[in-house]
Formats: sequence, structure tokens, C-alpha cells
Amino acid sequence: MTRRRPQQRDPLEAAIEAALQPGRFIAYRAGWDFVSSLEEVAAQIEKLVRTGSERAVGLYETFLAGCYVKAEELDDSSGNFGMLVDSLYCGWIKARQAAESNADETARLLFDRMENDPYGFAYTLERDAVQVMDKEGLAAFERQVRARFEAKDAAGQASDRARRRDPAYARRRWGEVLRAIYTRQRDVRAYVALCEQTELSAQDCLAVATMLTARRQRDEALAWVERGLAVERTHPHGSMAGHYLARRKRELLTKLGRSRDALEEAWAEFRADPNTFSYEGLMRFVPKAERAAWHAKAMDAAERADLGSLIELWLTTRELERLVQRLRTATDAEIEGLSHGRTAPAAKRLAKSHPDVAAKVYRALGMRILNAKKSKYYDAALSNFEDAQRCCERSGLQRDWEALVADVRRAHHRKAGFMAAFERLIAGHAPSDEPSFLERARSRWSARGEP
Repeated sequence: MTRRRPQQRDPLEAAIEAALQPGRFIAYRAGWDFVSSLEEVAAQIEKLVRTGSERAVGLYETFLAGCYVKAEELDDSSGNFGMLVDSLYCGWIKARQAAESNADETARLLFDRMENDPYGFAYTLERDAVQVMDKEGLAAFERQVRARFEAKDAAGQASDRARRRDPAYARRRWGEVLRAIYTRQRDVRAYVALCEQTELSAQDCLAVATMLTARRQRDEALAWVERGLAVERTHPHGSMAGHYLARRKRELLTKLGRSRDALEEAWAEFRADPNTFSYEGLMRFVPKAERAAWHAKAMDAAERADLGSLIELWLTTRELERLVQRLRTATDAEIEGLSHGRTAPAAKRLAKSHPDVAAKVYRALGMRILNAKKSKYYDAALSNFEDAQRCCERSGLQRDWEALVADVRRAHHRKAGFMAAFERLIAGHAPSDEPSFLERARSRWSARGEP
């Protein structure tokens, strides 16, 4: 009896298995390196799409199957691993299209995965999937979605958990997929008709306005922008769609020859929320000859804004005197309530020109860490207090430094580890005077080399 020779294994399939490291648990910290190795294999499969599309289809399916099994062996199966899976789906779609596979079958298989996705990898997959679909693929995808959207028992297509939580989940979900399709097709009529069947959102208005703008139907686009802004005003917290609608309105007004109206819109937005972004948006519409006057007008209007927004705005626009005056009148608690990312740049910028104000900000930076009991940042607090001490010395504010020392001793005397280092700082042994890690290492290395 003749023995059958074992079928030769695809070398890329072996590479997939090796990269997935079956049986090995991937800790969170190892996740990025793990995904990077998977991406290298995915790049090799992508190269096959043009020359060996059918082989690529099979490899993508194998890779996706392996990823779903590997999800059980990951500390965190979301994030960049989920993005990798999303890209594999898109590669699979492109490979099937290159292999001239049946478009309806591709759509059916894709929906099978979207509806049976225990790890949520395919959630919102349509946003990327529609970008790689050809015309025939999009049409087939739309037919599959439309059938689910219009099903009498649409809620029955959702998972039991989602159906119990929200009976209208499935219809809303498939409506979102249809929106992605119509946006990709730039089908304004279909998108508007869909909006009439569902709840209109500010994002919908932005999508329609964007499509109309691409068609140079600017008056119609402006009408949809206005409609979207009206919807946005009904929501107390707003959304990013509102921000983009406001920007699109100004762009449309300018293209329609209404530059002055665009400027007034930008001015209204800046007055409502003075910050770096709204300032840049305003100055984009200011005529060159009027910039100095509008800048002064904007800075005066910004005086009423919160300190957190003003620090970044005034640092960016080099309005240091305004910033200095505001910080001088601010309470310690007000400055301590701001994030490190906002106050640290101000302290560094003012350390030489206005050391008294910088000392106040450095004090707040250090106290904020101590009050929050963030022990892993105590070294940073010590560095802040060292900078505060130096700034106090430069500006002759010895009493302010002594008051800071007293406050720290009174409120944080139980933080034994920190207080020992703080007392060394007071005694003149600042953290910056200590040798660095590498300096200590070199010293020990040199000592060992001595006879």
C-alpha cells in the first residue's frame, strides 16, 4: 500500500502560527511587541493580494481565526490588537475582490462575523470596511444591511443581552452601518431618506453638508449646517460634531462671499469659549491689516475666561504680562486645581522674567502632588519645591519660602519618606545636587577598575 505524502504547509501559515505564539499568555506590557510581530506577517500576506489573491484569502481567514482563539490568551484583547483584527478584515475584503469572489457571498460572510463577534473586534468595522470595498461590494453590503434594517423583528437580530438592554438596538446599529455606506457612496438622497426614518443627529447634518460641499452645492450645505447646529443646541454637553459644524459654516460663508459673516461667527465662538483653538479659528478669518486690532480685542474679551484656558492661550500669544497679573491674583487653591500640563509650562516660562510668580506656581505644583497622595510622584514634588526655593531667592521672597516650608511640615508631616528628603532640601541638599543614576554607575565602575 502506497503511503500518501503529507500536504505541504503554506510557509506563511506557519509564520502566522509562530507569531500568534499559541499557548503563551501575553501580558499587557508585552502587547505592543506581540502585535508588531503579527503586523509583520500581515504585511507579507498583503503583498500576495495582487499576485496570489486566492491564497491571500485563505491566509487572512486562517489569521482571523487564530486571532479569535488568541484573544483568550491576552491580558488586554482590545486596543492595538483590535485594530490589527480590523485591518485583517479589510485585507480579506480586498483579497476576495481581487480574486473576483461573489460580492454577495463576501457580504454574507462579513455579516456572519459582525453578528457573531464575542470580543467586539468587528464593532464599527463598517467604517474601515466600506473604504476598501469596490462599487459592487458596496452594493452587496448595502443589500445585506438594508434587509436587516427593514426586518420586522429587527431587535431579534441583536444579541440577547443587547436586546434586553435596548429593544431598538439592532435597528439603530444597522442604521449606523447604512450611514457609513451612504457616506462612502456620497449618496445624499439615500442618506437623507435614512435620516427621515431615524433620529436626526448633528453628525448626520455634518455628513450631508460635507457631501453637498463636495458637489459645490454650498447653499444647500449651509442649510444643513444650520440645521445641525440647531440640533446641537438641544444637547447640554455638545459634541465634536458641533465643533466641526461651526468650522464648516465659516468655510461655507467664506466661499459664498460672506467673509464678514464668517468672521462674526468665529468671534462669537471665541467669546463663548476663549482658548487657543478658538483664537486660531478667529484669526484665520481676520484680514491681515486688522490683525493687531482684533488680537487686542480678543485678549480683552478673554480676561473673563477660566485660568486653565488662559494659561495656554496667553503663553501661545506671548501675552505674558496679562498672565502674570492673573496668576498674581489667583489663589493657591485655584492654581493647585489645574493640571500639571497647564501650569508647568507657565512656571518654566516665567522663572527668569517673573520669579515671584513662578515660585507661586511651583509651590502649587508640589502641593498638588502631596495633597493627592501620589507617592510615586514625590520626587517630582521635591523638584517643584526646589524650583520654588530658587525663585523665592531670586525675587527676595524668603518669607514666602519659609511659609511654604511651614505649610508642608504641618500638613504632610506623616509622609515620612517624603519629609526626610524635604528636610534635606531645606538643609541645602537639593535633589539636583545628587549624582544621577549614570554618574553613580560610572563612579562604581571606575572604583572596581582601580588596583
